[in-house]
Amino acid sequence: MVKIRLRRMGAKKAPFYRIVVADSRYPRDGRFIEEIGTYNPVVSPAELKVDVERAQAWIKTGAQPTETVRDLLKKAGAL
Repeated sequence: MVKIRLRRMGAKKAPFYRIVVADSRYPRDGRFIEEIGTYNPVVSPAELKVDVERAQAWIKTGAQPTETVRDLLKKAGAL
């Protein structure tokens, strides 16, 4: 199954996430198919950048977003 999920980057106690499309069998920070955005919760307010067109295209083809990513996509206007 293809999932849209967060990939953790950044230093210890300073997380930075990339929103990626990946096979559910791959590890969290492992191989992925495509990067469709970024999320930085450390800054105030939290910074969110999403390629809305690519996110909608992946959802139409059957990719399932995780709960966290679903909330972020709603904020970005992709859902």
